[in-house]
Amino acid sequence: MIIKEGNSTVAVRFQEGEDLFESLRVICTNYSINSGIILSGVGMFESLEIGYWNGKEYVTKKINELVEIVSLTGNIGISETEGELVFHLHIAVALQDYQVIGGHFVNGKFYNGELFIKKLQNIALLRKKESNGLVGLNPA
Repeated sequence: MIIKEGNSTVAVRFQEGEDLFESLRVICTNYSINSGIILSGVGMFESLEIGYWNGKEYVTKKINELVEIVSLTGNIGISETEGELVFHLHIAVALQDYQVIGGHFVNGKFYNGELFIKKLQNIALLRKKESNGLVGLNPA
């Protein structure tokens, strides 16, 4: 990773094989990010897993081919009970045949990528388990 911090924004360039969630944990730890917004992400994944919430559980799909990121956004918060980082991301990607698919980002390894993170000041994005099984946002 190549990282540059400026004011409240962190710019990241990912290299081939880097895992997005593992990298986000390192970035958030090293740059003291407990609450933030993934402003935008571009690039390609070499492997990706996305999910769809069907009202009861996430149904996931693995994609093991190069895909181009059309949209990657989300937020960074902390678990209200454990205090651990929680990443909530959604993604849309273009397949080689130009079809676009998307959903909840579950996991992925970059082929290459660029990401911009906005650090939030004086806002805590807390996540709390809800009765429907989701971990909902409770801004404080």
